[in-house]
Amino acid sequence: MEIGEIKGAIEAMLFACGRPVAITEFMKILELSYEDVENILQNMKIEFENQKRGIEIIKIDCSYQLCTKKEYYEYIYPLIDNRTKPTLSNAALETLSIIAYNPKITRAEIENIRGVNSDGTIYKLLEYNLIEEAGKLDLPGKPTGYKTTQEFLKMFGLASLEELPELPKYKIDENEQIVIEEIIDKTKEEKDE
Repeated sequence: MEIGEIKGAIEAMLFACGRPVAITEFMKILELSYEDVENILQNMKIEFENQKRGIEIIKIDCSYQLCTKKEYYEYIYPLIDNRTKPTLSNAALETLSIIAYNPKITRAEIENIRGVNSDGTIYKLLEYNLIEEAGKLDLPGKPTGYKTTQEFLKMFGLASLEELPELPKYKIDENEQIVIEEIIDKTKEEKDE
């Protein structure tokens, strides 16, 4: 198969599936190596960007998906759904952040970090498919761990959790309050100037 035909087949598969397609699925169907599939998809991604198309190819973990570009949301949304989109509360964003930075975290650990009951927030995030159960942990009582989903990565425009911003360094002061070192260092620098 020549490269043009392979690109056409990949585009057709991405369009028809409407979901993230794993590189291994492309490898099996097209009988190509991992590197070949990855290179072709990256090349197609660049071509789509350069052609100013309304669609783009995005990478999510080891999968790719064909999506509409964010900048065309205002044109697409009225055609597809007239319902108001659910918004995430501060509690949901806080819980989601904790889970994103701590995959396989338990409900008790989340509540310990937040200091409040998180049952309702976790159920809402499960309903929105932003988190999922990561299995039972080998701890007393066999609690369920939680992790983020591909839908989370897609919603926040991330290819993987490695793209999450680095958390600031912190320490506990004499009053047992969290102090973020970067803010202290920046304040000291401003005073020295």
